[in-house]
Amino acid sequence: MPTLKGKTVFITGGSRGIGLAIALRCAKDGANVTIAAKTVEPHPKLEGTIHTSVAEIEDAGGQGLACQVDIRDEQMVADAVEATVEKFGGIDVLVNNASAISLTPTLQTEMKRYDLMHSVNTRGTFMVSKACLPHLLKSDNPHVLNISPPLNMEPKWFGPHVAYTMAKFGMSMCVLGMAEEFKKQGVAFNALWPRTTIATAAVMNLLGGEAAIRGSRKPEIMADAAHIILTRDAGEHSGNFYVDDEVMASEGITDLSGYAVDPEATLLPDFFVDPV
Repeated sequence: MPTLKGKTVFITGGSRGIGLAIALRCAKDGANVTIAAKTVEPHPKLEGTIHTSVAEIEDAGGQGLACQVDIRDEQMVADAVEATVEKFGGIDVLVNNASAISLTPTLQTEMKRYDLMHSVNTRGTFMVSKACLPHLLKSDNPHVLNISPPLNMEPKWFGPHVAYTMAKFGMSMCVLGMAEEFKKQGVAFNALWPRTTIATAAVMNLLGGEAAIRGSRKPEIMADAAHIILTRDAGEHSGNFYVDDEVMASEGITDLSGYAVDPEATLLPDFFVDPV
């Protein structure tokens, strides 16, 4: 079985949700995992901190490093990258998972919210990638995986929340551009997006509460799909916009019922992809 044992994985926003699920899947292999996220003290409405995440990583069989990072802050990013290299000796994988969301139409989008989404999603992804690249270039199988959607230019994905779509597609444009830029150096840049909603705090709080959660899949499907991508040959697999169920199917895994929160519920499609 392909493995990330001994590899060092840098994950932004990994204190809960999809980021934490990917971290734990990497840790199961025996990987070193840096959690670069904001939450240090327990939040009244959100589970997980960088410290609880590292405890779970180590329980799962990996080595962890907690770094308090606001990925809008260039110095905090640089310090976290430096601490990772000092502790683990390098960086083999970067997962750009941190993201901000506001599903508001133009007239209801405050500019501070617009700025937050573009600073975290697009600028943050670019900046963290830039900071990690000198170390990724030294790895024997370097991967960057952005949790962002296929570049689907249908107007229906822009009209309801153009500011969010622009910011999220900015992450995907990093994949498109950097995959081409670093092709000859062998650094893989790919995107991964879920077919359905995933049971996370964002879905709970923004997309319909418990009913939306019941119609979602568990974050583990994204973690397992990410693991498949990150253990592939970086030189042969770059510039792709993967969807989780398609990644699983490529490995012969088509029964995804075990990932459903409620196997009896109708699955809700996520943004930017059409249901199958």
